[in-house]
Amino acid sequence: MPFWKKTNDSPQTSAPDPAASVDAQPSTAKGRPTPKRSVQEKANRRPLVPDDRRAAAKAARESDKVKRAQAYEGMQRGEEKYLPTRDKGPQRRFIRDWVDARWNLGEFFLPAVFLMFALQFVLVAAQNPAVTTMVVGLMYLMVLAAIIDCVILWVQLRKRLREKFGADRLEKGLLWYSVMRAFQMRRMRMPKPTQAKHGVWPT
Repeated sequence: MPFWKKTNDSPQTSAPDPAASVDAQPSTAKGRPTPKRSVQEKANRRPLVPDDRRAAAKAARESDKVKRAQAYEGMQRGEEKYLPTRDKGPQRRFIRDWVDARWNLGEFFLPAVFLMFALQFVLVAAQNPAVTTMVVGLMYLMVLAAIIDCVILWVQLRKRLREKFGADRLEKGLLWYSVMRAFQMRRMRMPKPTQAKHGVWPT
């Protein structure tokens, strides 16, 4: 080998790759490595359904039960937002208060009819046709008296309704509404009477 050609027996070292060094270095933002996107999405994901479904269903049932109890109590008190459509409005409230303030034969009609039916069965078993006929006659007389009482009720009530709300502004179905309430026993009426006793008339 010629003397002018020098040999380099030392190992060759390649220059470091900048891209590789960047990839190898972890991100030290905020003092910790940046998590992967998939890890972040998994951490932020919330279940649509609670883990304990039985507890959630029980809590929902309890909440619905409380709401129904509140609505029923509000309807009994006559609160407007809890009333069904047939009971809403100032005119129907006035009718309820008027009927509740009055002694109506209709509120005694159902107990009287049940009593007469029971008495009739007893008399038929005893084979007493004369008394049985009398009981039937009293039953029909009770029906007639209750109808006449309802007519008087409506005549008086319609006059007051016209004075308070105007003759041309009365709603439909008020006659039937007043008659149905008059034929209900006082303690069974819904909404319940606002006054404990008769004789307290609405203004």
